[in-house]
Amino acid sequence: MQPDNKPIAPFGQEAAVSENAQQFITFTLGAEEYGIDIMVVREIKGWTETTMIPNAPPHVRGVINLRGIIVPIFDLRARFGTGVTVPTNMHVVIIVAAGTRTVGLLVDTVSDIISVDPKDIRDVPDMGMPTEDQFLEGLVAIQNRMVTLVSLSGLFGMPASSVTRTSAAAAAAAA
Repeated sequence: MQPDNKPIAPFGQEAAVSENAQQFITFTLGAEEYGIDIMVVREIKGWTETTMIPNAPPHVRGVINLRGIIVPIFDLRARFGTGVTVPTNMHVVIIVAAGTRTVGLLVDTVSDIISVDPKDIRDVPDMGMPTEDQFLEGLVAIQNRMVTLVSLSGLFGMPASSVTRTSAAAAAAAA
């Protein structure tokens, strides 16, 4: 036993948070850090120009052809109401499975993979706005930083259960 009476983890498992830990890929938009469930991420690619779609909302940058699949690219900065991204070669697109759709999320950088015990995910505080948590799943404090967890179901207007079922089915198929 260690001095704090916690058992020592077996070799190679020191970083494990718990058996129920969820993993999130973190990314940045400006100075803010966000996370998305790793189970919905299909790939991360560098920014490439998109084909514009007429009458698309401002947060839809256009579409790309990803190995025969037409993928809409969403500018998360614009979707969150913090301005439109001026993409450079340094920006990245996170390709995710959102329900039955494949979509790309334009972000500034991909940072890290974090493991979070579900009991450490805090609710988004009530800020007196009717939709303040529409795009958010929760908040996680990790060391000296705060990571905001993004809800794909909120971003794309679908029931959360369909995102969960789809990502679980995709994970089972990949295994």
